[in-house]
Amino acid sequence: METTLSAIKPTGQLTLGNYLGALRNFPKFQDESKNIIFIADLHALTLPIAPEVLRENTRDVAAFYLAAGLDPKKTIIFLQSMVHQHSELSTIIGNYAYMGEMSRMTQFKEKSSHLNEKSIGLGIFTYPVLMAADIVLYNATKVPVGEDQKQHVELCRNLVTRFNHLYGDILTLPEPVIPTVGARIMSLSDPTKKMSKSDPKGDIFLKDDEKTIRKKIMSAVTDMETSVHYDKVNKPGISNLMTIYASIKNITIEDVEKEFVGSNYGTFKRAVADAIVAELTPFQNRYREIIASGELDRVLKEGAEQASQIAEVTLEKVKKAIGLYQVK
Repeated sequence: METTLSAIKPTGQLTLGNYLGALRNFPKFQDESKNIIFIADLHALTLPIAPEVLRENTRDVAAFYLAAGLDPKKTIIFLQSMVHQHSELSTIIGNYAYMGEMSRMTQFKEKSSHLNEKSIGLGIFTYPVLMAADIVLYNATKVPVGEDQKQHVELCRNLVTRFNHLYGDILTLPEPVIPTVGARIMSLSDPTKKMSKSDPKGDIFLKDDEKTIRKKIMSAVTDMETSVHYDKVNKPGISNLMTIYASIKNITIEDVEKEFVGSNYGTFKRAVADAIVAELTPFQNRYREIIASGELDRVLKEGAEQASQIAEVTLEKVKKAIGLYQVK
């Protein structure tokens, strides 16, 4: 059976982009393969974050997982920091990564470009190595990611190939899985940038109420034309709203164009807002029920125990293969 592995960093409030690109898709994997989903709280430390914010975000991500339909009986759900094998294997396989390939990682170049060279933390640079450890610990064969993370999975594949060439068939080679619709939802205030947890006006957060959602959609940046027509280059704003609508309704962009022939932007925006509210309202209600139930800690603890058992088997194989002395 194939194993699917996914994770979300608790670095900010999750957005509609996270929901359409990842959360909503997670449950389908638990009926198709062995499913492992975790909260990547160690990855969240690569940039400064207040402890209380990290704790709240972590709790929210876990609750959102369950609200999206993940079943702890079918999916192993846990906190990355509760399974020590992630950090240990990262330390080991980091020795098989090259400085040149690490420095070419697009996300590292983008994030470090905004920082003073003297304040760039090592964690930003080694982020892909920890991600590779996350993946190979569980013999993952499928890794659902956005386009911005595909390069990291490719690095993981390189490390696996390199390691197995030296020591035999120890690690499993993963494949990235890129969603074809709704994989990249853009900011409402700047549709040339991804919706990314950090723009109060451009992001629709999963905890936003109906009034806030409608206001943000009606204020979304568009263009001076009026036709609902997809053109990512010349009409990025309306094209982004069309992508959101198509993703929620599970229809094609062509279907959206046909549905709104002759409609103006105001009419279309109201329809987009209606669709988002209809989709998120039951999800938010379920989230609040989960938070109130007090079940999160039990789910995360049991998930960490299951994850640790699997991870330890892989880690011991790696230690034995590379010659680390094991006391009997």
